[in-house]
Amino acid sequence: MHLSASFSAILRVRVEDRPGAFAELARAIGEAGGSLDAIDLVRIEAGVKVRDVTVLAADADHIERIVAAARSVPGVTVEHVSDRVFLAHLGGKITMGGKIPLKTRDDLSIAYTPGVARVCLAIAADRSAAWNLTSKRNTVAVVSDGTAVLGLGDIGPEAAMPVMEGKALLFKEFGNVDAWPICLDTKDTELIIAVCKAIAPGFGGINLEDISAPRCFEIEERLRAELDIPVFHDDQHGTAIVTLAALINALRVVKKQAEDVKVVITGVGAAGVAVSYMLERIGVRTIIGCDRQGALWQGRPGLAGSKLAYAARTNPNREQGSPNDILRGADVYIGLSGPGAVTVEAVRSMAKGAIVFAMANPTPEVAPELIADTALVIATGRSDYPNQINNVLAFPGVFRGALDARARTITPGMELAAARALAAVVLDSELGPDYVIPSVFDRSIAPAVAAAVADAARADGVTAS
Repeated sequence: MHLSASFSAILRVRVEDRPGAFAELARAIGEAGGSLDAIDLVRIEAGVKVRDVTVLAADADHIERIVAAARSVPGVTVEHVSDRVFLAHLGGKITMGGKIPLKTRDDLSIAYTPGVARVCLAIAADRSAAWNLTSKRNTVAVVSDGTAVLGLGDIGPEAAMPVMEGKALLFKEFGNVDAWPICLDTKDTELIIAVCKAIAPGFGGINLEDISAPRCFEIEERLRAELDIPVFHDDQHGTAIVTLAALINALRVVKKQAEDVKVVITGVGAAGVAVSYMLERIGVRTIIGCDRQGALWQGRPGLAGSKLAYAARTNPNREQGSPNDILRGADVYIGLSGPGAVTVEAVRSMAKGAIVFAMANPTPEVAPELIADTALVIATGRSDYPNQINNVLAFPGVFRGALDARARTITPGMELAAARALAAVVLDSELGPDYVIPSVFDRSIAPAVAAAVADAARADGVTAS
């Protein structure tokens, strides 16, 4: 059972002021599987101490069991329970702030009317001046329709907002990019494309987020062709960049070459397709993607659209069967699906020096603890295991570099450059089975990725003249 701050609560408790009373409470919390994270004295009353007790749990149900255990302790009253995650989201996680003062009449005349009219006319005469005279040069729209949010599926635009606000917060914190969530109440592909085109004048880039496949492919492809600002579907390319960076280093650990390995992927949605095509760029020849019906192979009945194209491009030996069957003898497993996608026994049938990226969140495809004696390198999407494959390692730096170079689009070369730069952050002296991808809090990452992306944009000839 993994305890996490993402499932933590603050219990306001009244405890009898007698020897051993709090120890009894602590014991009850521990026996319920919880962990004491912080203990704060709120006030002292006659015969009673009021404390705020922060506990870590494994999931929402576990919090309820811990609270029940606390309430069962004689002399303890639980006055209130506050979920820390919900507290953090009260009023949202982001805000807009000004960059210039508004203290005097002169300040107002410069920032707004009448002074602003001169700036408007300058942009009307030369629309490209908006890059220097407005926030466009550093602003990204985070656009979602709420149809593929995390592992929650189609939960709607309002329910997608906390994720999009979080994305904007990460953009600012790690890339100093101002981003704003735009959640659309439509699933219509043409309308989403039209809205993005209509709002593009106010933004330097568009980050598409949590839009279900296969619509996400057409939306991104069309917008990249029809807009002159970078468009990036993070679920595809952000995942692909970070996964490739981790694999580059993992292959170094196991001393295998990209062209020699067999890679099995479960989940051939947006992320699975993008990861597969990114792996091809470093020379991986044998990639087999699996959906709920098993391996995709050219000629498999019922394939259409992106899966039909994927099958024609991958699985050169036309292997057939379930993911567990296909894993036999494989060098790399990449999970982009859900818990239980493969079995422990299947992982044990992989080749020596196996690499397992079980990236489903919050529950990996296969429990890392159960394969620790089999796989040499294990990565997940979680922060409480080594080697967290997290898109925040990519998208802030990618957009920072694209905006700095005034790129008109994001090319495959820019994505590959981002992956290689990210991999290079891990020094030879640091590289090991538990460290193939750097920490998300390494502040050298975004500048390194940004510089590589900007250089690649210039090399690919997609920067403004």
